[in-house]
Amino acid sequence: MAEKYFVDTNILIYAHDRSAGIKHKRAQELVESLWTSGRSVLSTQVLQELCVNLRRKVAKPVPVDELRALIRDYLSWEIVVNTPEAVIQALEIEVRYKISFWDALILQAAEQSGAAVLYSEDLSERQNYGTVQVVNPLLG
Repeated sequence: MAEKYFVDTNILIYAHDRSAGIKHKRAQELVESLWTSGRSVLSTQVLQELCVNLRRKVAKPVPVDELRALIRDYLSWEIVVNTPEAVIQALEIEVRYKISFWDALILQAAEQSGAAVLYSEDLSERQNYGTVQVVNPLLG
C-alpha cells in the first residue's frame, strides 16, 4: 500500500500566503507535489483552521468566494472527519505525549487515516508519535 501524507494547517497556510517568503515557496512546492500523488490527507479540523486563518491572519486575506473554491479543491484529498470518539482519543494522545489538545487531534486524524507522515511545523521534527512521523518541510 502506498504511503499517505497528512498535512497540518500551518503548511497549507504558508502554501497560500504569498507574504510568507521562503516558507511559502517550500510549502507551495510540497502541496503541489501532493496534488499529483493522490496520497494526501487532511481533516475537518485542518479545513476549519485554514478558513479562519486565510481570512483573518494573513497579510492579504482571501475573499470568501476564493476560499470556498479552495476548500472545494481540497475535498479531492482524503478527509478525516473528527468525530466525538476522535476527541476522546485526542485527549488520550494529549496526555501520553504532553502536547496541546489541538496537536493531539491532528495526530489522531493522521493515525486514523493510516498516514505514515505528518507534515507540520508545530511538532518536533522526525519525532514518532505511534505510527506517525512528523516531518517539517519548511526546514532547509
